[in-house]
Amino acid sequence: MNEIKKSYFNNLEPKSWFLLDGLGALLSVFLLGVVLVKLESIVGMPKHTLYFLAGIPCVFALYDLVCYKLADKNWRTLLRIIAIGNLVYCFISIGLLIRHFHLLTNLGLIYFILEILVLIILVYLELKYASSHNKEND
Repeated sequence: MNEIKKSYFNNLEPKSWFLLDGLGALLSVFLLGVVLVKLESIVGMPKHTLYFLAGIPCVFALYDLVCYKLADKNWRTLLRIIAIGNLVYCFISIGLLIRHFHLLTNLGLIYFILEILVLIILVYLELKYASSHNKEND
């Protein structure tokens, strides 16, 4: 069975994936670059690392906006690019978690693990959608 199970995500228009991804990126920017910076002592991740991590989804949000406006026939390739970008961001986050593990509080560790899990699920859904969505919905 190569098709995505019938779900809310399967019913999204292809361009809507960029909107969904972009909104998630903006949420990450806000949480990492504003909220967690103010709560540095509670989460344990250094501010400079939080700002660095917030910069990556800033770029993703811009990419998603451009793709949402311009993606037409090549949306599958563009969706795969952002999915791979999200996966690379997960690996960067994991590396920084390991590097700063001695500083992280339980709350900080929980936040980053949850963010990584959400992104892995998003990457899976994006790649699955791009690979198996019917061409008639282009």
